[in-house]
Amino acid sequence: MKVLLTGGAGYIGSITAKALEEAGHTPVILDSLLSGPRAFVRDRIFYEGDIADRALLGRIAEEHPDLHATIHMAARIVVPESVEKPYEYYRDNVAKSLELFDELTALGLPRVLFSSSASLYATKDGFEVTEEDGLGTGSPYARTKLMMEQVLQDLAASTDLRAVILRYFNPIGSDPGLESGIYVKEPSHVLGQLVLAARGQKPSFTVTGTDLPTRDGTGIRDYIHVWDLARAHVRAVEKFDDVLAEVAAPSTIINVGTGDGVTVRELVASFEKVFGSAVPLTEAPPRPGDVVGAYANVDKAAELLDWRAELSIDDAIASALAWADRRQEILGYE
Repeated sequence: MKVLLTGGAGYIGSITAKALEEAGHTPVILDSLLSGPRAFVRDRIFYEGDIADRALLGRIAEEHPDLHATIHMAARIVVPESVEKPYEYYRDNVAKSLELFDELTALGLPRVLFSSSASLYATKDGFEVTEEDGLGTGSPYARTKLMMEQVLQDLAASTDLRAVILRYFNPIGSDPGLESGIYVKEPSHVLGQLVLAARGQKPSFTVTGTDLPTRDGTGIRDYIHVWDLARAHVRAVEKFDDVLAEVAAPSTIINVGTGDGVTVRELVASFEKVFGSAVPLTEAPPRPGDVVGAYANVDKAAELLDWRAELSIDDAIASALAWADRRQEILGYE
């Protein structure tokens, strides 16, 4: 099976490309390299360009007439940056995706597997959320994801396009083979910040938000190993038509997480256990756009995809630390 993978030079995209290959499929990468490094493409089929470039999409379809589906991951993803630069987020995540979906439909490539986000969910007592629970987007980034879910649902209802929407929870870790991982020099997400503090590349790890309505006052998240997340994409592509037949609808939404909620303080404790020593901490208010958090009810993923997370937080932390030792060799910088 051949799969078009937008954003395939990115963190999750490159690891998903590897998971597709290990399952016997062929990824075709489309990436602007706005953020993802060229090194992560490796020797895969690659087109450098914009997802809204209709001529380029037409050329890809002509050169690969056997494309089965598109996994759409290309997006801007940094929550605080989305608060500072909303125009860029709505332009790149919404307007350009709309062009992509319309052109894919015109080209007869109607299957779209979309990367959405658990940041859409409103805070809920108990913090476990199903796909039917209430939404409460707290940032322009989250609102772009909600808009694209709505766009896909509307297009699927009125055109040949079909959509499986995966709501990611919080991916952490690296490719188990250490060929790709977090590439930005100072990642905004929690595990990347912990690695920097543990390695002495920043003075301390900042716990943002300490009086939230959770069991220890810090945000709660569902931290999923990125390799498990990549495996979920493989299953969703392989079972795409079966999934929509099972739900008897042209589109559906599926949570992808572990089904377990972990606070930031609990993640720090796990990190220190794996790392073998304490990490210096400071405390600060929540960042712009931050939410209290949630964790996934994953019953739908188990039922429709026959998939569950298999790797632990400790596995993800160990792989992130191993990648931090390897990334200079792959990318040329620490």
